Amino acid sequence: MQDKNKKLLKKIARKSIKNAIQKKKDQLINKRVPDELKQKRGVFVTLYKDNKLRGCIGKIKEEKTSLYKSVAKMAKAAALNDNRFLPVKLDELKNIKINISILSPLKKTKNPKKEIELGKHGVFIKKNFKSGVFLPEVAQETNWDLKKFMNELCKKAGLKTNDWQTKEIEIYKFTTKSI
Repeated sequence: MQDKNKKLLKKIARKSIKNAIQKKKDQLINKRVPDELKQKRGVFVTLYKDNKLRGCIGKIKEEKTSLYKSVAKMAKAAALNDNRFLPVKLDELKNIKINISILSPLKKTKNPKKEIELGKHGVFIKKNFKSGVFLPEVAQETNWDLKKFMNELCKKAGLKTNDWQTKEIEIYKFTTKSI
């Protein structure tokens, strides 16, 4: 992705958060959006304050929505709707670091022990109506081995910790481009 487009996505994310906090209508950029930002991609927006997680919301799969619109929507949600945190306040926005993770298409895996490389791959798991996701950064931040990573992902999804080793669960891997 071109540097100017990375900067534009960050600007869109920050402006969307600010508008949401101030309860202003979000006015996205005009029709001259570069084609690169019109792609349909899964995206996560992660917020950090003082190098600590402050919010993270995203969409796993490619949507009908353009990347730049998804970034705006996920940025607002990460700032105001991540139920692990109180909503971001306007006076703290200047201290918030925004990370945007653009996801590759999901690839189903049958043997996570051989097919998932920690730190490179994010993982999405699904069993019936329960699901969970960890971005690749989770493995880097926690220093978990694969077993611990997958067990924790199952717990996050509301599953039994060893469900990832059963045939009933669907496991998908993906990579991200972080900006």
